[in-house]
Amino acid sequence: MNVTRRKALAALAAGVLAPQALAGCFGRAGNSADNAPPAAPALSFEPPVGQTDVLPTAEITVTVSDGWFQRAALTSPAGKVLSGTFNRDRTRYTVTEPLGYDAVYTWSGSVVGHDGNAVPVAGTVTTVTPSAIIDGGFQLADGQTVGVAAPVILQFDGPISDKAAVERALTITTEPPVEGSWAWLPDEVQGARVHWRSRDYFPAGTTVNVDAKLYGLAFGDGAYGAQDMSLQFSIGRRQVVKAEISSHRIRVERDEGVIMDFPCSYGEGDQARNVTRNGIHVVTEKYADFYMSNPAAGYHNIHERWAVRISNNGEFIHANPASAGAQGNTNVTNGCINLSTEDAEQYFHSAIYGDPVEVTGSSIQLSYADGDIWDWAVDWDTWVSMSELSAPSSSGPPRTSLPSTAPATPTDAPTLSGTPTTPTTTAPTTRPGG
Repeated sequence: MNVTRRKALAALAAGVLAPQALAGCFGRAGNSADNAPPAAPALSFEPPVGQTDVLPTAEITVTVSDGWFQRAALTSPAGKVLSGTFNRDRTRYTVTEPLGYDAVYTWSGSVVGHDGNAVPVAGTVTTVTPSAIIDGGFQLADGQTVGVAAPVILQFDGPISDKAAVERALTITTEPPVEGSWAWLPDEVQGARVHWRSRDYFPAGTTVNVDAKLYGLAFGDGAYGAQDMSLQFSIGRRQVVKAEISSHRIRVERDEGVIMDFPCSYGEGDQARNVTRNGIHVVTEKYADFYMSNPAAGYHNIHERWAVRISNNGEFIHANPASAGAQGNTNVTNGCINLSTEDAEQYFHSAIYGDPVEVTGSSIQLSYADGDIWDWAVDWDTWVSMSELSAPSSSGPPRTSLPSTAPATPTDAPTLSGTPTTPTTTAPTTRPGG
């Protein structure tokens, strides 16, 4: 055995023979994989190219294997390139803005494979065509300060068959936490209406945030949501009006105690339309001046002052000098709560949207027939059952017990035109303006 062979065997025994030396001993059969050509790049689209019912809020991506993107873009029918981003190694591109309804979007761009070849990015994304696009709006404004009984109302401009899907897309958060529930109420404008009400009055100072993720959401029967919406508002001081019919007085309370206690006159009660409704009313608007008409009561276009609306059935707390002699001793109105001009002005300036007015001792209960806000006339268990997400209950009333429609303004209610104007009509001497 020569010296060279002895050295090679010694190295092999020690386990330190270089790979090149082993290859020399055992041949080059292991190099066949190293000689295989690189794989061509492959594109994967999500959703797949050619799909024709893509939701405009769906995640839109294109991914390449065995390569990287030089560029990629998704373009609208109007020629707008939608925003998008690549991942770190440029193997995935994601569109970052929503698409529109009923539109065909076009992919463009190119990738370079590990084999050095370029491949085009091509294809289309076709979004769903709705049978209807339903929009909505809140009754409150961002940043508004409201009273402790204010509901959140979301009014839609079209009917909704999948109310549960819509309700799942609605989120309310409060600070401090407050128990509440959504409820679907009868709608009078051929749309749909959902209210959120707290179980008890809001604590003073509560902040409320509402998010409605409705764009791209299926509303049922081929309809989809028009847009996402949000609302932020806050609860002001706690002010509650106590209105006991037989007392002929009205009391305004805050946490610090009674701040106003005025003589007044309630509905005469000789007819149903002249009864001040029993239950918790909610202040919704106020006018320093307005004109009121009530053909059933025989007056038209009567100017009234310091009017605070508490129901959509024509009930207001307002000044009425014509009933001054009855205020504090007799109920003579058409259902409104009459005060002296001085007292009405003082109350007017204290009232804000959402303040509760608790009427007791009346013969007729506030209900759906009295207009759009009768939320507090519904007991809590029934209110919760009016949510589409509530569990069925054998003890709770079925939703069908509620009427399918309710008038926004009852047919026998007074009409009004609120205007900051100078009076042009002299008030008659008998029960004007309710």
